Amino acid sequence: MSAFVLVFLILGMAILAVTGRLIMGPTIPDRVVALDTINTLVVAAMIILGAIFDSIVMVDIAIVYAALSFVGTLFIARHVEGGF
Repeated sequence: MSAFVLVFLILGMAILAVTGRLIMGPTIPDRVVALDTINTLVVAAMIILGAIFDSIVMVDIAIVYAALSFVGTLFIARHVEGGF
């Protein structure tokens, strides 16, 4: 169980570091990449929670969240590029 706590601490520190880039990012594409990275870390945390609680539903939710995050990132990237 302590390995899961260590992984959550590492994920938490990574999310905090990327949040700094999200807030201070010099350009909009930097912020988009930071947001996508945070979403990826959240998906990883959801999958680890699914493993801890032995819940298949949590993994299914993580997969749906990842798919929606990917589509959202595509729309944001297209908007930043000016291609609507």
